[in-house]
Amino acid sequence: MEAALIIMALMVLFTFLGLGVWVTVKVVGAAKRGVDRTITQARRTVEDTSLKARSFGQVGVVGALAQIRLDLRMSMRSTQQALYQGVQTDASLRESIGLFERLSAHGHELDDELKRLEQEPDKKRIADRLPELRERADRVVQASDSLRWAARDRARKFAEDDLSVLSAQIEVESGALRDWSRESVDDLAGWPAEPTAAPAPAPPGPERGQAPAAALPKPPERTGYPWEKTAHPVRPETTT
Repeated sequence: MEAALIIMALMVLFTFLGLGVWVTVKVVGAAKRGVDRTITQARRTVEDTSLKARSFGQVGVVGALAQIRLDLRMSMRSTQQALYQGVQTDASLRESIGLFERLSAHGHELDDELKRLEQEPDKKRIADRLPELRERADRVVQASDSLRWAARDRARKFAEDDLSVLSAQIEVESGALRDWSRESVDDLAGWPAEPTAAPAPAPPGPERGQAPAAALPKPPERTGYPWEKTAHPVRPETTT
């Protein structure tokens, strides 16, 4: 019996140890991915700033290559962000993301080639290839822009349709709220209409030969409404 308890305790201990190791690995992996994303974002920011500086500060093939790379990167990045954000609410964009991934392969290949050419000392050879490189970049940018604007137009169309339906529903509800009849108030409050009081029995008439008694005016009854709170009686204060 004691051996079984010891074995069970060891199994529980190993289970907790294994769970602790698994949690540690997950935490370390998440932290590493966070650091990698931060480093990638910082490197990307530095490279974009350098490209902007070269595109504005240098003339000739060096400035032209920097501008082509900058236009390519900005378009692809904007399209990627639009598609991956839009697919969270519109699953039909998954096919568009597949096409964008194929387009990204061409974009990365072209960007790497442009980056290598920036280090090429033969500027004449680069100038000869510049029209062909710019034409390839324009095709990639046009395809990327087409996907991005199509996704945005789709999202805007869905938003406009939803707003139209919502506006029509609000107009119907507003018309119902403007019905001031008592029946509408009773229905909205959820209370039945007040029952009609039964007529009071007529007092017996005066006997023959007697004068009719003067009738006292009956005080008007106050009509209550369902939304009014019931007044609570005031308790007399006690003196100790």
